[in-house]
Amino acid sequence: MNILHEPVFLNISCFYHSTKLLKHKPCSYLPKLAKFQKYCAIQGNGELAGHVFNSFNHKVYTSNGGELNGIPHIQTLREFPREELFGKVVMVRFDSNILLKQEHNQKNQSDSNALFTIKYLHEAEAKVILVSDWKTNTSELHSEHVADFLSGILQLQVVLLQDISCNKLSEIKDLQKDNIYLNENLYNIKDEVANCLKFARVLSTGVDIFVNDSFSNSHKVLASTVGVTRFCYACLAGFHFEENLRLVKNLAETNKKPYVAIIGGGNLAKKAASFRFLASRCQGFVFVGIMSFQIMHALGVHVPIDFVDHKALREALDILRLACDNNVKILYPKDFWCMNKYDPKQLHVFPSHGILDGWVPIDLGPITLDEIGSFLTDCKKITWIGPVKFADGSEQTNGGSKLAKILDQLSKGNCETTVVGTTACNLVTQETGSLSSINMVENASVVWQFLKGRKLPGVMAVDRAYPFEIKWNNVYADPTQSLVVDIGSGNGLFLFEMARKRKDLNFLGLEMNEKLVSRCLDSIQQFGIQNGHFIAANATSTFRSIVSSYAGELVLVSMQCPNPDFNKPEHRWRMLQRSLIEAVVDLLSSGGKVFLQSDVEEVAMRMKEQFSRYSKNKLVMEHGQNDWLDENPFGVKSEWEKHVLERGAPMYRMLFSKSSEISEVSISNDVIQKVC
Repeated sequence: MNILHEPVFLNISCFYHSTKLLKHKPCSYLPKLAKFQKYCAIQGNGELAGHVFNSFNHKVYTSNGGELNGIPHIQTLREFPREELFGKVVMVRFDSNILLKQEHNQKNQSDSNALFTIKYLHEAEAKVILVSDWKTNTSELHSEHVADFLSGILQLQVVLLQDISCNKLSEIKDLQKDNIYLNENLYNIKDEVANCLKFARVLSTGVDIFVNDSFSNSHKVLASTVGVTRFCYACLAGFHFEENLRLVKNLAETNKKPYVAIIGGGNLAKKAASFRFLASRCQGFVFVGIMSFQIMHALGVHVPIDFVDHKALREALDILRLACDNNVKILYPKDFWCMNKYDPKQLHVFPSHGILDGWVPIDLGPITLDEIGSFLTDCKKITWIGPVKFADGSEQTNGGSKLAKILDQLSKGNCETTVVGTTACNLVTQETGSLSSINMVENASVVWQFLKGRKLPGVMAVDRAYPFEIKWNNVYADPTQSLVVDIGSGNGLFLFEMARKRKDLNFLGLEMNEKLVSRCLDSIQQFGIQNGHFIAANATSTFRSIVSSYAGELVLVSMQCPNPDFNKPEHRWRMLQRSLIEAVVDLLSSGGKVFLQSDVEEVAMRMKEQFSRYSKNKLVMEHGQNDWLDENPFGVKSEWEKHVLERGAPMYRMLFSKSSEISEVSISNDVIQKVC
């Protein structure tokens, strides 16, 4: 295609004007550790629990109140009951780029949240095991020295675990809560990168709770971030992980305009898919890296042939069309600092369309930087992702540093600014020091995957959490009535019949299949049922957050005929896990009931064994430990139960009751007998 036949793009570079916004967050550096003169230390400050919750910004950004770009609402350490951490073995996958980097900043959000995660767990009296990967290119990064270094920045004793082996369980049983433990470096372990389940099982041996605090690896499938989640009963996001996910989600927010994306780096063809997402939210694109040459070439601007990727021409044209369709303004470099090929000490500024032979562009020119400054003056939101330089140059050509200064000034006013990528973040840190108000996300690869609409494996592996406050007054006619919850409610026939017969109780179905839930909600509305409701949710991780907000008593929980495959421990998604059982037991009222049944005896046996093991000695079987119930105590059968009985197959049923010294006023045996 002849680009010059596309006149709509000839004057696409222009400025966008509006008023300003603000955001300011102070930062400061820390003194250096004596033992690690290249590194810096953070001092311990006693109790962290209150400090974490008071200082940690945990606002979650979503799109129209729902999930964004395939990223679900996840369980976080902040929301997990602190008392449940006591005595538990908690494995933290930490980000070595944060905790082992050369300069530590106590007031930098990433640094402080990474430290908060570990210290918070320690103060909750959990047994903490740290695991990560780091290059061993210096003697100071050998495991023993890393343990010493972490001891310094945490102000806690970090003890090195010798190796990852099947004998690890006996070693874990002897862990002392006063210490933090560091597992073997995963850097050279092939099974880590391959997400080997056998290795993940060994790595998580004896671990109760997994906390992922390595956001920089969330775009990868690793044994230590994804595989281990299959073998821990609760999987949470740490403070550092949660904060970075918040910042990434915030890139999609359009509440502040004009919103401009500054785009550096190269590989336009691989990143082209991201521009559809950006074009739907931004009012301007500023191209500053090698990618800018592809855009200029597509616009018909003469650029050095060595900087043109002809394979990316189609993608560049698509981006320009997309920008035009969405009224997105585009700014590209108008001049460059160039270096003489034959005498690298010679530097000269050339206009972008007039670079002489023998000269190579290495950085943005002064006119371009002034134009960028003017273009951004009235922006309310800016995201800078990717490096500026095209090649190494002298200090006088340091366009990235100058751009960092421009953004720093804007961020101190009305502009919310986010910088993405190690190079850009380092420049901001160098130029702004302790007073930066710029949000920083160091791993650009994660952000590019997010912008492409890809699911992040490290995020998807963390347990789900129900995000919204439920307005029970809008759900039930009387939101104070006692509540019955059916986990895995399917097509809802059991609850519909129960709700019809027992107007004095409210009924709630939790079902992962959104289509089934949608049909059930339509039926609720169609038949005017005022004491029934359904929610599309993973009960394993959301039961506590949903039911705990209900004002009335929880008097009955039922789980009927779950998928038999959940009996296989290698299946991470199995329904019945320790976290769900503990949540049911904690929220169930005194004398409340748990009804379980299955047509597969092995499944029923596993449910009985799991509830007996994790019920904290608060549940007792009403009909004896060895006998199955002959009849359904409610007289209301689910559709599957009817199908099983019609073909003459047995059902394996059991009924637990929550014991208490207090008289059982919530739901008695008599109530159950008369439920039909």
